[in-house]
Amino acid sequence: MDSTVVTATRPKIPMPLLGAIGVGMLVTVGLGVYGRVHDPTGETVVTAVFSGQIQFKAWMTTLAVLFAVAQLLSAMRLYGRIGPPPPVWLGDAHRLTGTLAFLCSLPVAFHCLWALGFRAELGLNRVFIHSIAGLVFYGAFTTKVLVVRSRSLPGLVLPIVGATVFTALVLVWTTSSYWFFTSFPGSKL
Repeated sequence: MDSTVVTATRPKIPMPLLGAIGVGMLVTVGLGVYGRVHDPTGETVVTAVFSGQIQFKAWMTTLAVLFAVAQLLSAMRLYGRIGPPPPVWLGDAHRLTGTLAFLCSLPVAFHCLWALGFRAELGLNRVFIHSIAGLVFYGAFTTKVLVVRSRSLPGLVLPIVGATVFTALVLVWTTSSYWFFTSFPGSKL
């Protein structure tokens, strides 16, 4: 009879990753708490050249998603997943599209938190899912910003965090802009 004992070892999660996830979670929870305890003003914050607040939010979120798609495609090219070797300017373009996606999302998020608050009615409905996805987007984005330049983390960390950011943004868009465009197809800019 063999009396060899096999012990399993758990892979250690690097401290920089735990720290980045922790900060991202603090952002998510902090924004959620603010949105929940803040008394929504119901005010229109900005409409710019649009006919109303919802049109502004729908188009800015759509623009953010388009920039995020450009980010996804440029990341795949930069990491050799698609196409020939990338041109030298693609890294700068990749960072720019990420920055523009984030900047497009800020006035939308500000209006959602300031004027509408966090909507946590019972049941999984569109507004609740939208609220959670928005919070997850900003937490995951914070995590991504903190891990993007780290060379000490496992290679899969950045793609996983990036996919989380992208998925949360697409879910925000689906539960808001897509819903708006399909529910009110004749709406004006």
